[in-house]
Amino acid sequence: MSSPRSLAPRRLLALALAVPVLLAPVAPAFAAADRPPSVQDRLDALTTAPEIPGALAYIRHPGGRTVTIVSGTAERGAERRMPGASGRLRIASVSKSVIAATVLELADQGKVDLSKPVETYLPGVIRGKGMHGKDITVRMLLRQTSGLPDFTPVADWSKIGRQDLLKLALTLAPTPRGEFAYSNTNYLVLGKVIRAVTGRDFRVVSRDLVFKPLGMRDTYWPAKGETGIRGPHARTYGVHPLKPKDGVVDVTRLPGYEFDASGGLISTPRDLDRFWRARKPAGTEFVKIGEQGWPKGARYGYGVMSIPLSCGGDLLGHGGDLPGVSVFSGRDRAGRTATVYVTGSAEGESRQRLIAAFDTALCSR
Repeated sequence: MSSPRSLAPRRLLALALAVPVLLAPVAPAFAAADRPPSVQDRLDALTTAPEIPGALAYIRHPGGRTVTIVSGTAERGAERRMPGASGRLRIASVSKSVIAATVLELADQGKVDLSKPVETYLPGVIRGKGMHGKDITVRMLLRQTSGLPDFTPVADWSKIGRQDLLKLALTLAPTPRGEFAYSNTNYLVLGKVIRAVTGRDFRVVSRDLVFKPLGMRDTYWPAKGETGIRGPHARTYGVHPLKPKDGVVDVTRLPGYEFDASGGLISTPRDLDRFWRARKPAGTEFVKIGEQGWPKGARYGYGVMSIPLSCGGDLLGHGGDLPGVSVFSGRDRAGRTATVYVTGSAEGESRQRLIAAFDTALCSR
């Protein structure tokens, strides 16, 4: 991924809704040979970078024991501890996992048929270069195999909220239908499908079908025009999409509503734990990921990635980035869950260290 400092506002929307894909195990960046690095070691290595003030890991072991591990500070220039498992953060593309869970619940209710074409629910909506709603099923949207191109290359931050992202995507050339190609457009369309079959906004439906039943009381979609984060949270730091020349600044306030179903959700590590404990691996249909940059054996299912862990087995989870925050969240098949995030945009060496921290968190015993 290019440095945010070199990107124009148009390209910066891609950063806002990006998904981390380099989840391969990485070599420890520590000199100590007497023991493997701990989660605390991993987080401390992250916060040595000036662009990442704070880091947090929340882990639940299969027996129910939980641990919260923090490093750094919740506010640059202040000795303020990270807010813990109940602190809110923008979870970016981890939102896709929640949207997928909402669609699957609607399928269980008989309101959505995953094998039906999108045209069934959104007649006349998908029309583009070699793209038609009759050729794309709901299942393809969930699995990122629809062929719909990602809207982020042509979206413009300076016009956010005043542009039709789907129409923009449909001006682009499609990707090969039936093959994995990560695209935020797929989940933008799923949000529209949810509204079509329920008559209600996807934000309301996911609240009623996912947040409330699972007790995710601190999870919410920002209201239109809302830029802050409610309740306890750390400050986040990155390159502001509209002011890239200013370098790294406080970007805690962002137009979260406009990130839509692809990445607008705000949650907590504790609520994400509740979500992943309820999201069982059984029944998930995965497709092989052939894109460059993904580790060997990586697959994508219904809003979840399946990726090998360094300790054996694999994770079921997702990752995401926004200016000022990078996050990974998920579970293994034994029931261990973990959420790891940093309050800066993790790139380059920091990205690798974040990946290593998440891998260590899920492999810890």
